[in-house]
Amino acid sequence: MDGQSGYSPEAMLIRQRYKVVRVIDARQDYALLEAVDIAERETPTRLLNLYEGELLRRYGSVFSGVRTEDCPAFRGLFLEGDTLIAVFDDCAGETIDAAFYRGDGWTWEDRLEFAEIVLHQALAMANLPPEVSCCAMLTENLFVDAPERRVRLRFAIPPTEGLNARELVLLTGDQVRKILPDSLRATDTETAFQQSLDRGEFHSVVALYAAWRKAEPVIRAEREEFANRSFFMRGWIMLRRWIKRHKLKNQGGRI
Repeated sequence: MDGQSGYSPEAMLIRQRYKVVRVIDARQDYALLEAVDIAERETPTRLLNLYEGELLRRYGSVFSGVRTEDCPAFRGLFLEGDTLIAVFDDCAGETIDAAFYRGDGWTWEDRLEFAEIVLHQALAMANLPPEVSCCAMLTENLFVDAPERRVRLRFAIPPTEGLNARELVLLTGDQVRKILPDSLRATDTETAFQQSLDRGEFHSVVALYAAWRKAEPVIRAEREEFANRSFFMRGWIMLRRWIKRHKLKNQGGRI
């Protein structure tokens, strides 16, 4: 499978069930297809990861460690000739980079809520093989549904080397930092948590989530206290924060 494989999506029906509508990715021994499940009345969209050649045995072993209780989006694994196919629910929406950017209009309450959602998603994937969980936490696979207050994961699982549980923590930290950016409105507790992410202090998603659950109520209380201050007092607090953080940055210190 590669860019010259000659796929004709309109003619493809896999297992008399999955009607392929689009080839998303195609490379040596791997392809990612968007399909509709015609066996279901609602004809939901599915994501098919296809592996051949040397990848077949490797990803057969990877997906043997995926259970639906750990990954509800996982719909099954089967062989079609010499091709291993892993089926997942598809999802769409606005990627995290499109949703959270400099100058966006999220409130601090929104940011705490979505940071919690992303961290909980990572915790829920703690038992998945890193080849699966790390790919799901990549920017292009993380979709924000603002109206429904959800974050959805797309399980596009291309062949990737060197992934481990530690990488999932680092990827999760990178995504959370987009939601909790540097700001003079950020409290000292919030800034300390941000710095711990930047330094990569956590070695498991369990430890990361535990640290967040400890920090979050303190951040919330500090944010509420700040919001209740007068306009001039808020300005004075932010000025003091800027001076303190600028001094610490020059000294190579931390909050």
